[in-house]
Amino acid sequence: MIGFPRVHHRLTDSTNERAKELAAAGAPHGTLVTADEQTAGRGRQGRVWTAPPRSALLMSVVLRQLDERLPLTAAVALCHALPTEAAIKWPNDVWIGRRKVAGILVEGRPQEGWAVLGIGANVTTERFPAELADSATSLRLAGIEAGTETVLAQLLRSLDEWLGAPAERVLDAWRERDALKGERVRWAGGEGVADGIDDSGALRVETAAGLVHLDAGEVHLLR
Repeated sequence: MIGFPRVHHRLTDSTNERAKELAAAGAPHGTLVTADEQTAGRGRQGRVWTAPPRSALLMSVVLRQLDERLPLTAAVALCHALPTEAAIKWPNDVWIGRRKVAGILVEGRPQEGWAVLGIGANVTTERFPAELADSATSLRLAGIEAGTETVLAQLLRSLDEWLGAPAERVLDAWRERDALKGERVRWAGGEGVADGIDDSGALRVETAAGLVHLDAGEVHLLR
C-alpha cells in the first residue's frame, strides 16, 4: 500500500534524497518520506523548491513497480486528490487557473528496480518569493482551507488508485486536464501551438515547419 511505512522529518534537506537512500537500502514499495520543511528541496530542471514550515505538502514515495508513464500518472492522481478543479501543464506541473500549485519530480535507478516519486504542493502558503509571485498559488489562496495531512491522505488514496492503471485510462484522464491544448507555446528550439500528447506522453506542437514531438525539456505558455 502506498504510504507505509512512513518516515517523517521536521526538517530535512530533501525528501527525495532521503527516499533515494531508503530505496537503495532496500525499502519496500510504497515507503513514504514526508517533511515539515526542506532546506534543499528541488523541482524539475534543478530549480529550488522553497516553502515556509508546515505550509506545503512535501513528500516522496519509493516505488518498485515501475512504469514509463509515471510522471503522467502522478499528475493525474494529484489532480484527482485536490479538492478543486486543476489542470496539468506538460509534463507534470499542476495548475489552479493559470498558476502552479504543485510539482512533481521523478528520480531513480530503473536498473536497480526502483524510482522515487517526489511531490510538492502548496497548501496554506500565502506569500511567495518575488520571482514566483505571479506564477504560483496555493489551496488557501484559491479559497480552499485544508491541512497538509488531509491533502496527503487524499493523495495517497489517489495514488493507490492510479498507479498501475491501464495506459489508456491514464492518457485519457491526462488529456482531459491538458492546460496547454490549443495554446501557443515556446521552448528552446522554437514555438507553435500545443496539440495534446501522443501515446508516449510527448507533447505535440504544430509549428510553421510541421508537427513536432517534444519528449523532454521546458515549455512556456505565451500569454
